[in-house]
Amino acid sequence: MAHEKSRALADVQQAFDNGGFLRELERLVAYRTVSGPGASEEELLRYYGEVLEPGLEAMGFACRRLDNPVAGGSPFLLAERIESADALTVLSYGHGDVVPGQDEQWDPGLSPWTVVERDGAWYGRGVADNKGQHLVNLTALRAVLAARGGKLGYNLKLLFELGEERSSPGLREVCRAHAPALAADVFIASDGPRVSRDQPTLFMGSRGSAIVELRCAPREAALHSGNWGGIMKNPAVVLTNAIATMVDGQGRILIDGLLPPPISDSVRAALSKLVVTSASLGRQIDDEWGEPGFSAAERLLGWNALEVLTLQAGNAAKPVNAIPPTAVAHLQLRFVVGTAWKEIAAIMRAHLDAQGYADVEVQFVRGSPATRLDPANPWVRWAADAIEQVTGEAPAIVPNLGGTLPNDAFAEILGLPTIWIPHSYPGCRQHGPNEHLPQAIVQQGLAIMASVFWELGEAAAADARRAHAGATFA
Repeated sequence: MAHEKSRALADVQQAFDNGGFLRELERLVAYRTVSGPGASEEELLRYYGEVLEPGLEAMGFACRRLDNPVAGGSPFLLAERIESADALTVLSYGHGDVVPGQDEQWDPGLSPWTVVERDGAWYGRGVADNKGQHLVNLTALRAVLAARGGKLGYNLKLLFELGEERSSPGLREVCRAHAPALAADVFIASDGPRVSRDQPTLFMGSRGSAIVELRCAPREAALHSGNWGGIMKNPAVVLTNAIATMVDGQGRILIDGLLPPPISDSVRAALSKLVVTSASLGRQIDDEWGEPGFSAAERLLGWNALEVLTLQAGNAAKPVNAIPPTAVAHLQLRFVVGTAWKEIAAIMRAHLDAQGYADVEVQFVRGSPATRLDPANPWVRWAADAIEQVTGEAPAIVPNLGGTLPNDAFAEILGLPTIWIPHSYPGCRQHGPNEHLPQAIVQQGLAIMASVFWELGEAAAADARRAHAGATFA
């Protein structure tokens, strides 16, 4: 079979060399599939009807759309390629929606809706998040199918959505309602960044996110600071001091209830092998910020962070001599598995009461859970081997992404071991102007995914399937 795998690897390299991948990427980026307020549902659905469905059906997938139970949410696309009821079954995922183009903020000569090559990278909205990433996977899959004579040797299900950039409305409900149709042995998909530009990466989950609003509103109107200053409470002073009891001036969380359990040995071992530095991230990091005594990798990927997202009192653009009537802040807890995030409002309430800040209101806004597959899981070892076969180096194994993905839908609701193989890097600017994807990552990603899709049909994947079914992890 070595010759046939070599053919698949040669085919994806040819798609890169002859411009075929680039032409398809240009086509995908031209669809202005912005999700959220003011989005065009017609344009979003064209991405299914004109791009994904024809291409998937040509590869032997049966496609159907799943209604979104959330009002205003776009439907989901489920593509299934079933070869045998007893075969290994893989579930994958991608999203066709993008954030707004921010057209006027791009550098001269660049546009969010036209792919432009510059300095060894392709620029355009969605090239990194997520059109370019799922195009890498589909291109590799097409090559493996051809090399195997039209048979994969396993079943493959692909789930696409058009609402990931608006927090995936309906995804969890669809996974619950269609759990039998989405049943699989393992989940393998691509989104998010590598740990660094040059190192292939696996991550097995993501940190969760919980946002809380704090408000101090002692009165309805502002008061002249000359007439009332010194005898009337300033809500901005109250609120900033209240926040300072939660997180200190070095970014260390001061509320025990918002901390995770100690980092496990397997996670600490995986994090110890990662290179998380200013050089690897492409931006100077603050070495003294966050939990003291932890490495940068542990602070970013293995621990919690409490961030102040907004802080508002008065009019910063035009200050006046008045004590503001109200001060409001939004705090976000980025957290790992084991954190009591659903109790965050109650924990903060009890803390503020104990600190004497009973007049600061606490309201939970929204949240999503953290997930993490143990790095010792057999599927992690299998995927790392499939990557190393074509790159010649062991990939970075990241227990969870620092950001948040809807991984809980697959890990918790569907109960799957989850493997993410990203084809981007931290500096890709995926939610801002000048989003780009280095060509070197695309080229390597094509080879990686050709190896992954190939090896899923080999004996080692069946061994990982059996080992996962019988494994227990501390």
